[in-house]
Amino acid sequence: MPLYQYEAFNRKGSKTSGTLDASSLQAAKEVLRGQGLMPTKIAEVKSGGGTSFLATLFERPIQTKVKVLFTKQLAVLLRSGVPLLQAMELLTEQFEGRFSRILISIKDGIKSGESLAGEMGKHPRVFSNVYVQLVKAGEASGKLDMILERLTSYLERAEEMQKKIKKAMSYPIMMLSFVGLVVVGMLTFVVPALKDMFSKMNKELPGPTKFLIAASNLFTNHYILLFGSLLGAVTLFIYWKSTSAGKYQWDELLLKFPMTAYFSRTKAVVQFSKTLGMLLESGVNLSEALDIVCNIVENTVLVKRLQEARDKIIKEGKIARYLQETKIFPKIASYMISTGEQSGKLGQMLVTVGDDYDLELSELADGLTEKITPIMTIVMGLIVGFIVISIFLPIMSMSDISGM
Repeated sequence: MPLYQYEAFNRKGSKTSGTLDASSLQAAKEVLRGQGLMPTKIAEVKSGGGTSFLATLFERPIQTKVKVLFTKQLAVLLRSGVPLLQAMELLTEQFEGRFSRILISIKDGIKSGESLAGEMGKHPRVFSNVYVQLVKAGEASGKLDMILERLTSYLERAEEMQKKIKKAMSYPIMMLSFVGLVVVGMLTFVVPALKDMFSKMNKELPGPTKFLIAASNLFTNHYILLFGSLLGAVTLFIYWKSTSAGKYQWDELLLKFPMTAYFSRTKAVVQFSKTLGMLLESGVNLSEALDIVCNIVENTVLVKRLQEARDKIIKEGKIARYLQETKIFPKIASYMISTGEQSGKLGQMLVTVGDDYDLELSELADGLTEKITPIMTIVMGLIVGFIVISIFLPIMSMSDISGM
């Protein structure tokens, strides 16, 4: 059904606005009057979402911390006994921009008798499948506030991990950028200025100096071609990685290096275990829960292994056994899952496994900066040192000749 944006006055004479789904403009007016509102303006929301193209273009994406704040506040309101619709009405006033419009749309859907999970499911880029399924389970069990508290913790840990990874990667990126600027500056300004002096020496130049001059000539004479080639290569790489075959091959490559392989596997264990545990504890059946969690693991090679294990688990049970066969889960993790399976506390044990390896992953991310810093310092020193030596070798040679 079309989505309509409206402005109206309530019975107290206060102005209000929002969006609602209706089959026609007349139906939208009737819905508003049924809610005790006197509409002054109703317009169908087009694909732009009721905002101008430029406003949408420059609008910031919804950050995880915004969803964390919303989830936490909704949990607090529900736990305090505030009805869901009233809680949503209160929260729509706490946010702005695109997220505010989404919350208004969800609120209007709830007014029309739709479920919270169903309305959130209409915005998959904001509320993930896991989020929606957990909310759905919370609504069905009457424990929505408890589920939202778990979701808050889940989102907070995910955001914290993302921040640590970004922090670990920011230093090497900054160092590489600095080295790149130094190299470009020397090849563009320093080497061409010294090239004429070297040519007047009438002496065979050292190999490193010849290489540096050739690199400078290539860069200064063909910089447009070089930058175009670099841009084309980056564009092709992004496109290749966006295809299913390219993503799979890239993920295969990540699993061939010890550090990236360990990181990918551990992250998969955390995502799979913690999410499956929360879903099972929330009342989602095993088959449906497995379908969900297999789709949230990022590495597609590991996803394929988990999907094969899922098919065997659904047919025969024995979760720990088939997870061990994927060669993703460490033996201790499989043993803990097996213990939970036998004791009837599978969901709880899966959450424990996810928390344990989440902590290990967090410590790994913290240590990345310490490990990368000396490596990047050495690389930067070697590159800059090579350039400096290449420049000074002929000068030192000329000094030796003049001193003889």
